[in-house]
Amino acid sequence: MIPLSGSVRAAIVAVGDELLLGHTVDTNAAWLGLELGTRGVLVVRRYTVSDESEEIAWAVRDAMRVAELVVVSGGLGPTPDDVTRDAVADLLGRPLQTDPDVLESIRVRFLEAGMQELPEPNKRVAQVPEGALKLPNPVGTAPGLVLETPESLVVLLPGVPRELRSIVDGSFDELLARRFSEHLPPTCSRTVHTSGIPESLLAQQVRGQLPEGAGVVTLAFLPDVRGVDLRFTVTSMEPAEAERRFDELERRLEPVLEPWRFYAKRGDLAEAVVEALRARSADLSVAESCTGGLVAKRLTDVPGASDVFRGGIVAYSNEAKIRHLGVDAVTLEEHGAVSAPVAEAMAAGAARVFETGAGIGVTGVAGPGGGSAEKPVGTVWYAAWFQDRVAVRGERFPGDREAVRERSAQAALLLLLRLLEGRATYQGPPRG
Repeated sequence: MIPLSGSVRAAIVAVGDELLLGHTVDTNAAWLGLELGTRGVLVVRRYTVSDESEEIAWAVRDAMRVAELVVVSGGLGPTPDDVTRDAVADLLGRPLQTDPDVLESIRVRFLEAGMQELPEPNKRVAQVPEGALKLPNPVGTAPGLVLETPESLVVLLPGVPRELRSIVDGSFDELLARRFSEHLPPTCSRTVHTSGIPESLLAQQVRGQLPEGAGVVTLAFLPDVRGVDLRFTVTSMEPAEAERRFDELERRLEPVLEPWRFYAKRGDLAEAVVEALRARSADLSVAESCTGGLVAKRLTDVPGASDVFRGGIVAYSNEAKIRHLGVDAVTLEEHGAVSAPVAEAMAAGAARVFETGAGIGVTGVAGPGGGSAEKPVGTVWYAAWFQDRVAVRGERFPGDREAVRERSAQAALLLLLRLLEGRATYQGPPRG
């Protein structure tokens, strides 16, 4: 994405041995960079350091030298290696003090979890540097901490992604507006969600539709294993004019986007499926093999999914497919478990067992073993069934076991959505 030319510069410091050793992928820094950019803040530097006080202090000191806003993630928990709070307090000469409000909120959380005594290590979370502003944490115990210096605003955030994001989307946003409102250009953005098309092909088709570019609007392609988001961003423009520009771009890109896009406020395809089922007064059940319940999890992650989702069966073995879903043993023998007829029978079997109007079936080889010359690792067949209409697809998905499972669940949900919309037909070899 083309960098924004904002006057507020930021640096991100990610803390954790697990990040350096590769045990954990640092999704926080990437997400923060994107979110700060859409708020008109220019990220100029990123650091990743170990759980050592000296390393943390060095990174924060250097970040303050180049940025007006320093955001530190990680190291605010109760364990001995959570030393970010101590390191920054020492660096800035702000002695730690027990905050009674934070301590009480932690105590209440433990009481609600059924624990009468607050473990001694957890009391460390209530240690707050002198003069620090607290940012409430809606989903965890460690609050965000804000320390202002003559050079920079230093913000300490928990490393748990859902906690960090809940703070950024809440009180951190309010902090930015108060502290930097005069220096942040007004920024508007819109995100289009797509699935089923690779980033490179989507970018090529978008360029073909916009040969002279997008004008003042910045286009960013945001890929992951589930799909590609296309984000439009514009700065220093009135919201009404920005929306008009976005509408114009979407109209021009409609031939490219229409086959692949879906609509969901949270950006989750499962949300779009739930809404499509609700709009048709339909309910859904699922039958899964290689995805091991991932499709059901995706659906139940959506608030209100109980309106339309009835249940699922993880039928990993052939015996389970026969006994619980009614898959014909002859079909399994003739075509194998990873096949179009079995995927279709699983989808129809789930709908029959749970007495639902719609069903999904997924069967495949997620790897790393189990593949063959005919059906290599990554081979997946998935089916969607709705009111006696069925659509079946077979693909070979790239990536490791986790990626194959994620892509399979996404593809199955997308196929059902297209079937609900009347945009999917049967494809594949003849049904057995």
